[in-house]
Amino acid sequence: MTANETCAWGAGIETLDADGAVLEVRFRALGLGEMPASLPSIDPAVDTDPERAVALRAVTVSIDTASAPRDTADAWLRLHLFSHRLVLPRTQNLDGLFGLLQNVAWTTRGPVPLAALESVRWNLARKGEHLVVHGVDKFPRMTDYVVPSGVRIADAGRVRLGAHLAAGTTVMHEGFCNFNAGTLGVSMVEGRISQGVVVGDGSDIGGGASIQGTLSGGGKEMVTIGERCLLGANAGLGISLGNDCIVEAGLYVTAGTVVIDPSGNAIKARLLSGQDNLLFRRNSLTGTVEAISRSGSWGGLNADLHKN
Repeated sequence: MTANETCAWGAGIETLDADGAVLEVRFRALGLGEMPASLPSIDPAVDTDPERAVALRAVTVSIDTASAPRDTADAWLRLHLFSHRLVLPRTQNLDGLFGLLQNVAWTTRGPVPLAALESVRWNLARKGEHLVVHGVDKFPRMTDYVVPSGVRIADAGRVRLGAHLAAGTTVMHEGFCNFNAGTLGVSMVEGRISQGVVVGDGSDIGGGASIQGTLSGGGKEMVTIGERCLLGANAGLGISLGNDCIVEAGLYVTAGTVVIDPSGNAIKARLLSGQDNLLFRRNSLTGTVEAISRSGSWGGLNADLHKN
């Protein structure tokens, strides 16, 4: 990949607190490659919003996605690139990203500096306005900045900016998708897609299911769910699945789980990571975890639910 292929740019407005720290960047235009000579008109003057205790400033950003983010605006552009579906998860260098993002109160009025939150809340209350705080986090809701076409999200608070949701994806109320993670095709998400996880076309992440990410616990292996897979309700997964695999409801398969493989050998589940056409189940008589070969379809997604 050449340097030009890893270039990206954005132009928009950044929000700053009283100390000049960037709380957010809202892009009016962004894209891959070199920054174009002509950009949308953005008022370059610094403005203020005293009711939120912030300043607003025009910003243009040019980055190399193969290098680590150099500042907060750079980091924000990378999150937008994921959610605008301009790049796939796991294709950008995110080293040091957390350290560049501020903890912010995400409110009905927009981002508010934490240090000013109580005074902002009080001043608005004196005018009869109730300020709702949706969350306190480094990442906002994706839908406050990007609403991808062809996607249903039942609870917007459960999808972070930086998530990649392909057209045809449905995220139900208990579904969750982190940044630098998401779907590559039509999918049903009723469980948790952690940072770094990608889910292939036609796969279903069942209610309460959880897929291990890499932000905690020291693990570095990023999990991939293949196409046409089913992760059953309340199941868990710490290895990758190939295509056409099933993990039965309630079963948690980690890399170190001892599994009886299709040949009858007791092995660690990591040795089956990424293989196609496997059913992981717990033997109801012995309690042993088994991986058996399978063929055919588990039924597939309900097409009517994914007509977006």
